Amino acid sequence: MTTTYDYKVRDQAGKLLKGRLDADSVTLVATRLRDMGYLPVEIRPGSAINLRGDVQIPGLTDRVGLKDVAMVSRQLATMIQAGLPLIRSLSVLVEQVQTKKLRDTIVEIRADIEKGTSFSSALEKHPKIFPPIYVSMVRAGEASGQLDLVLEKLATRLEKQVELRGKVRSAFTYPIVVVCVVVVIVTAMMIFVVPTFKRLYSSLHGSLPLPTRIVIKISNVLASFWLLAVIGAVIALVAAFVAWKRTAKGEELWDRFKLRVPVFGKLSLKIAISRFASTLSVLLQSGIGIIEALDITADNVGNWVVAAAARGAQDGVREGRSLAQTLAQYPVIPTMVTQMIETGEESGTVGDMLGRVATFYDNEIDATVNSLTSLLEPALIVFMGACVGMIVVSLYLPMFDYVKLLQPGGAAGP
Repeated sequence: MTTTYDYKVRDQAGKLLKGRLDADSVTLVATRLRDMGYLPVEIRPGSAINLRGDVQIPGLTDRVGLKDVAMVSRQLATMIQAGLPLIRSLSVLVEQVQTKKLRDTIVEIRADIEKGTSFSSALEKHPKIFPPIYVSMVRAGEASGQLDLVLEKLATRLEKQVELRGKVRSAFTYPIVVVCVVVVIVTAMMIFVVPTFKRLYSSLHGSLPLPTRIVIKISNVLASFWLLAVIGAVIALVAAFVAWKRTAKGEELWDRFKLRVPVFGKLSLKIAISRFASTLSVLLQSGIGIIEALDITADNVGNWVVAAAARGAQDGVREGRSLAQTLAQYPVIPTMVTQMIETGEESGTVGDMLGRVATFYDNEIDATVNSLTSLLEPALIVFMGACVGMIVVSLYLPMFDYVKLLQPGGAAGP
C-alpha cells in the first residue's frame, strides 16, 4: 500500500531540505532520494491527507506558480548532474510534485520525450507554465550539452523573480489594506451613524452647516438603492479599464503613465530595468544570440517603454552598431546601464556586466521598498484619522452652534 512519507535531506551543498514522497516503503523513498543526489537525514510516514496534492480546488490549488517551476528546475538540474537520464529524472519528479496541474504536465512532457521529441519542444507545448525564455534557454542547453547548468540558472532566475514580486507586493499591500479599511469604516459610519444624527437634527428644525449637509447627502446616497448603482459603476469602470489596458495602445499609455507617477514611477522603472538586465544576462550566458535574446527580453520586461528600447536595440545591432550605443538613444535606459554594457562589450563580458546591473537594481528596489514602507505607514495612519475625523467634526458642528445659542447673550433659538 502506497504511503506518504515526510523526509529531510541534505543537498550537495549541505543545505537541509524538506519534502514529501509517495512510496511503498521507507527503503524506496531513500533510494529515490539518493538517485536525486540527496543525502537522507530523516524519513517518516506523513499525514494521511495531503491537502495540496489530494484536495484540489479548480482555479486555486491547481495553479502553477513561479516557485513551483523554480523548484522543479532545481531538482531536475540536481538529478541530471547526478547522472540520471532525463526520462528517469522526470519520472522521479512526477512522484514528488504535489501540484496536480504541474504533475500532469510533466507526465505529458515525459511521454513526448519517449516518442522522440526533444525536451525543449515538449516544454514548448505548455507556454502557460514554461514561457518562451524558459524554452529558449533549455534549447540552448541541449545544443551545448549543458542542460543541468542552464536549469540551475533558470531556477536561480525564477527564485529571484519570486523574491522581487514579494518585495513589490509588500510595498503595495499595506496601502491597499489601509485604504480598504478606511472605505469600510467610512461606509459603515455613513450608513449606521450619520442617520442617527440626521434624525436628531431634523427634529430641531434648524439650518445645518455646509460640511454637515454634505455628509448627510452622502449618507442618503449610500443608505439608498444608489449604493448598488455606485458599486455597479465602480465595477463597470474597473472592467473597462482592464479591457482598455489589454489593448496595444492602452498598454503603452498605462506603462508610460506608471513611469511618471511620483515616487512609484521610479520604483516601476527600477523593476523594469532589473528584469531587462537579469533576463538578457541569463540568455547571453546560456549561449543565445544577441538578436534572439533581445527579442525574448522585450517580451519579459513587463513595461512597454523598456520593451520598445529592447526592440529598438535589435535594429541597431542588426545594422552593426554596439548594444550600448543603441540603448543610449533611449532616455528610459539609465546611463549607468549603458556604461556597464559598453564596458562588457569591450571586455567580452556583457552577460556578466548585465548580471551586476541586475544585482544593483535588485538592491535599489529593496531599499526603495523599505523606504516607501517607512514613509507610507505614518502617512496612511494620518489619512485614516483625517477621514474619520472629518466626518465626526461635521456631525458635531451643529451641536457647537446650538450650545452657543443656549449661552447667555446668544440669539434666539431657531
